[in-house]
Amino acid sequence: MDISGRTVLIVGGTSGIGLGLAQRFAQAGSTVVVAGRDPGKVPDLVTPQGIGAVQIDVTDADSVLRARDEVLAVHHDLDVVVTMSGVMLMEDLRDPAHFAQAETTIAVNLLGTIRVIDAFTPHLIARGSGNVVTVTSGIAFMPFPPMATYGASKAGVHAYTEALRAHLAGTGIEVTELIPPAVATAGQEKVNPAALPLEGFLDEVIDLLTADPTPDEVVVQAAQRLRWAERDGTYADLLQQRSQSLTTLAGR
Repeated sequence: MDISGRTVLIVGGTSGIGLGLAQRFAQAGSTVVVAGRDPGKVPDLVTPQGIGAVQIDVTDADSVLRARDEVLAVHHDLDVVVTMSGVMLMEDLRDPAHFAQAETTIAVNLLGTIRVIDAFTPHLIARGSGNVVTVTSGIAFMPFPPMATYGASKAGVHAYTEALRAHLAGTGIEVTELIPPAVATAGQEKVNPAALPLEGFLDEVIDLLTADPTPDEVVVQAAQRLRWAERDGTYADLLQQRSQSLTTLAGR
């Protein structure tokens, strides 16, 4: 995938991995717009690096359509859509009150992804070329039990991405899934000493993403053991290890 001279929208790009990707695209010479609930979070680097911002709430269909119209009114040549809005919420499945976290997680991570893709697919099909990048997680393939619905939502995005790729075959649109492990953003570095430094993670992602042909999946080395646990016969042992984190839930 060529990341230079593109016009890119990154939904969920106002912080963390999304903002890091936005900066990498901009540094490569692309025009970039980031979208999030609070675009004011984008730092002062926005203007020098050529990154614009738009407000979007992926749980609100009208907000998604307004953002689409705002972006396309200025950027008729939009040809890359990255959708990565997400929340990571802890849940205790013994307590039925967890359902509120489950609803929020599905609304943002899965339905939000579908809304964004639906909003921009007609534009990309009309262009006859472009790229869609979805963002899942190693947890989609190897559950982290304290975040049960997060894993389920990301597994859903994985399955949806596979189906989307089949639907868009022959349209000129390439569909890629980015599968991160834990990355040191949003406080992950405080709770997970194994979380990857953001810049090193982005270096590896860009090396993989810019391969020719464009890969169906971008899986950095640290995510390989999660992505391929079933294939490698390590699934049961890893799940048992990760289940020990349930003791961190209140009252356990």
